[in-house]
Amino acid sequence: MSDVRIDDLPVRDELRGKSPYGAPQLDVPVRLNTNENPYPLPEPLVERITERVREAARSLNRYPDRDAVQLRTELAKYLTETGGHPLGFENVWAANGSNEVIQQLLQTFGGPGRTAIGFEPSYSMHALIARGTGTGWIPGPRNENFAIDPDAARRAIAEHKPDVVFITTPNNPTGNAVPPETVLALYEAAQAAKPSMVVVDEAYIEFSHGDSLLPLLQGRPHLVISRTMSKAFGAAGLRLGYLAADPAVVDAVQLVRLPYHLSAITQATALAALEHTDTLLGYVQQLKAERDRLVAELRATGYEVTESDANFVQFGRFENAHEAWQKILDRGVLVRDNGVPGWLRVTAGTPEENDAFLDAVRELKKEL
Repeated sequence: MSDVRIDDLPVRDELRGKSPYGAPQLDVPVRLNTNENPYPLPEPLVERITERVREAARSLNRYPDRDAVQLRTELAKYLTETGGHPLGFENVWAANGSNEVIQQLLQTFGGPGRTAIGFEPSYSMHALIARGTGTGWIPGPRNENFAIDPDAARRAIAEHKPDVVFITTPNNPTGNAVPPETVLALYEAAQAAKPSMVVVDEAYIEFSHGDSLLPLLQGRPHLVISRTMSKAFGAAGLRLGYLAADPAVVDAVQLVRLPYHLSAITQATALAALEHTDTLLGYVQQLKAERDRLVAELRATGYEVTESDANFVQFGRFENAHEAWQKILDRGVLVRDNGVPGWLRVTAGTPEENDAFLDAVRELKKEL
């Protein structure tokens, strides 16, 4: 066993004292802390994945399609059919999870001497990936109800003139959506200040009460919309993320992508999942109903709840959120303590999992 510590290594200064991203992975009866889709893939899809992977395995001695043209074509069809805006494969890029998409965007448009802004609390990986790419991070403001105040956000963009602006909608960890008019206001402010790239993170959009912002891409070459197959497609283990943007953005991102970054197995599995979109989106409808049930039941129990357009719910308020988290865990249910003062987050699970959670928080309420 080595006695060498991280601090003994020549680590970059901006990484010293930081912690890697991650949520507790504990062996408990009910795990509702990582926004996973609780439904296993249907057996016909598992069989189709097996078929496609078997076929891909026959040529694993060769590199995969470097540009993933077939996959990007099918992703573009999915976005066109569900997002209300026609796209071709040249508008789409795919990578190993939306985090790699974000990393490639920051490698391309951020980096040393450049900055990015996000409106916190929001997805913490935006700041972590910015740090990892040498991009300066600017925490932008949100209101007490976790909404983005357009005027305050515009002032922050005008003051700092960031190179990249992140807008997460539905927002993680709070769950609330950002109105299209706010996104447009921030896009216009970003173009006036720099111009800058505006990245709209729509990881949870399939769970929203509203529509995707894909139509806003029309005529806005500095706008990027990021997506994932981890949530709605129930494929967190696949690690497949993608973006939609002007073809010039796709061309630019390819300047930093690693050679053959998407394996043949990943591409085959994603293509199989896209063949079963209707079935998988049926599970999304069930989860949306369960999400809305959680909101209603939590409020009926006396908790405050943030409006949610995602597959999770932020609830509170607690004098000591971590203590409340532990008491829920003691009852066999793992939720997420995201570090937002006074609040916790629960993922919408199966009806049985949600019942267990609701029983736990009803008991907790009696102690508070």
